[in-house]
Amino acid sequence: MPIMNVRYRAGSLDRTAKEAMARRLTDVLIDMEGGANTRAGRAFAWILFTEIPEGDWWVGGHADNTFVSPPGAFLVNVVVPEGYMNAAHKSDVHAAVTSAITQVMSGSSQAGVAASVLVVIDEVTEGNWGAGGKTISLDSIADSVGLPKSGERFRWVRSYFEAKARQFASAGYPVDVGGLLASAASHRQPPIA
Repeated sequence: MPIMNVRYRAGSLDRTAKEAMARRLTDVLIDMEGGANTRAGRAFAWILFTEIPEGDWWVGGHADNTFVSPPGAFLVNVVVPEGYMNAAHKSDVHAAVTSAITQVMSGSSQAGVAASVLVVIDEVTEGNWGAGGKTISLDSIADSVGLPKSGERFRWVRSYFEAKARQFASAGYPVDVGGLLASAASHRQPPIA
């Protein structure tokens, strides 16, 4: 259930550029979700464009391009479920989002450009996603988009949440504290008194 919010300076993107960027960024979302190129996987891939009015985006104390490198100022917030990406996955997303924007805006992804394309990955704590009026988890997202939970990626997710469950238990957190995969929470041992 990834979401990208692309903020850009007014006048930087016309409709054609937005369409091209949305297609490329949707491909990035599908790839980062483990290749869930299914109808349900695409239904979870949201791209939002937010135009920032002229004079409301300042870099280095200037509202012009004094400190902005080509292809321009972009701030992309990528919202993903907690525990779904390790450091390598995050680096891949940073590079892929930047490349998609640079290619649409300048036709290349050459070195030395894109220093003003900032990508921030925001992780939503397990249990805080909701759709259709229901709380959804990484388990249910994988089921919805048709990704197997037997692969390496989901083994990593389980390992992450099992470690988190052990940490919560050792700190004496209540069993129903939330923020854990149901499968990890159900195997959690009560704290030793």
